[in-house]
Amino acid sequence: MHEFIQRFILFNKILISLINPIIFKDINYKNLLDQLRVVGPNSLFITMLTSFFISLVLSLQIVKEFLYLNASDLVGSILAISFIRELSPVLTAIIVVGKVGSFFTSELATMIVTEQIDALFMLGINPVYYLIVPRVISVILMLPLLNIFSLFTSLISSSFICFILYNIDPYFFFRSAFYNLLYLDFFKSIIKTLVFALFISLISCIWGITTKGGSKDVGLSTTSSVVTSLICIFILNFILSYVMFDNLLSLFQFS
Repeated sequence: MHEFIQRFILFNKILISLINPIIFKDINYKNLLDQLRVVGPNSLFITMLTSFFISLVLSLQIVKEFLYLNASDLVGSILAISFIRELSPVLTAIIVVGKVGSFFTSELATMIVTEQIDALFMLGINPVYYLIVPRVISVILMLPLLNIFSLFTSLISSSFICFILYNIDPYFFFRSAFYNLLYLDFFKSIIKTLVFALFISLISCIWGITTKGGSKDVGLSTTSSVVTSLICIFILNFILSYVMFDNLLSLFQFS
């Protein structure tokens, strides 16, 4: 319980410090570029591969039912809504948690165990500005971009499987996919990924930098970081979906 309170307090302190523009003067930009490479290009392939197969499975499950109801003109819009609002941002965030978040936690925890953080203090370097802030910024910048690539991959693969198996022309698929609220939903999907990125990066770094003990505690901190990040993603996804999408539907119903 004491460890959780310590992490919660540190979480809020770093969150408040991120609002201060002065921190950008103390950032090591070489370190920031290295972290951008870890989060972005190194995670792109697995993100697109996951989106490709998830969209294939979802298309197989949905398109058949819509064809049975003679509603093939709705296939593109239904799949686009599913990907933009829920599947793409959540799946991309989960991939980043498993690949990047766990790496951040284990890396920082190892630095704590091997007393490298103490060496930074002796050199007069603030570990928050040198280690945590570049990682937080890199995830915030790269997760929305990964989400865009995921969306693009999902729509392309869905149109492909619809054409191959169900003879739905890609022109009609994409004409249906561009529904009225597409751009507004896309903007809200980006907001979702920004919120996810903030919590994933902060939890991963804080769980790593508050590790105490030896190599066993590094593994425990990494596992705890991943589990906590996933729970936060699911909770935040429900809250953001209700606030951004459910209220919007209510507004249109009463207008």
